[in-house]
Amino acid sequence: MSHYHIEAPKGAIAEFVLLPGDPLRAKFIAETFIEDAVQYNTVRGMWGYTGTYKGKAVSVQGTGMGMPSAGIYIHELIHVYGCKKLVRIGSCGGIGPNVKLRDVIIAMSACTNSKMISRRFYGNTYAPTASFELVQKAYLKAKEMGVPVHVGSLLSSDTFYDDTDEDIMRWAEYGVLGVEMEAAELLTQAAKNNIQALVICTVSDLIPTGEMTSSQDRQETFTQMMEIALDL
Repeated sequence: MSHYHIEAPKGAIAEFVLLPGDPLRAKFIAETFIEDAVQYNTVRGMWGYTGTYKGKAVSVQGTGMGMPSAGIYIHELIHVYGCKKLVRIGSCGGIGPNVKLRDVIIAMSACTNSKMISRRFYGNTYAPTASFELVQKAYLKAKEMGVPVHVGSLLSSDTFYDDTDEDIMRWAEYGVLGVEMEAAELLTQAAKNNIQALVICTVSDLIPTGEMTSSQDRQETFTQMMEIALDL
């Protein structure tokens, strides 16, 4: 398959890639944390950069919102550029009873209400799970940094504005900690292609109470999860 959405030459992207949904977050990470960052992609405004962090090569690639968009970039990173370790760093809505605004959630697994995963299994269910090695390293780093951290499951939803009567808190009754829109696709593609993947999210809003952060906060101040991910 041709790489229609990432137009970088071979060798321009590191084996280790951070995947924020927001391309402006990718730009912020490149400018704030990555040394000698070079922009390798501008197609559709989905910016990608490569540089070094503590002497090791790292890339950061925006993916857009939702599993259909993220799935395109994940596929090309794996199949065209040979990336071996993909870490989503994003925001989520907290639904777990002990989850607070700006807490960090490390996903061991991802539930979903999307058909993108079940269609691969002829309508049956599949349980996408993260790399244990990356989960363990991220958790220990978060504790070392003194970051409020939770480890558990996320819900990858197909809808942001939902006009059905689905009760999102039903998922919380079964231990799901937060809601986002990309994790299940990343973990599924990683499993299929035998690479390491992890999802780290900062809680940007609390669904039960309506508390929320601003778009600028989400773009520029969720730095703890960025540092945790980069140290992987």
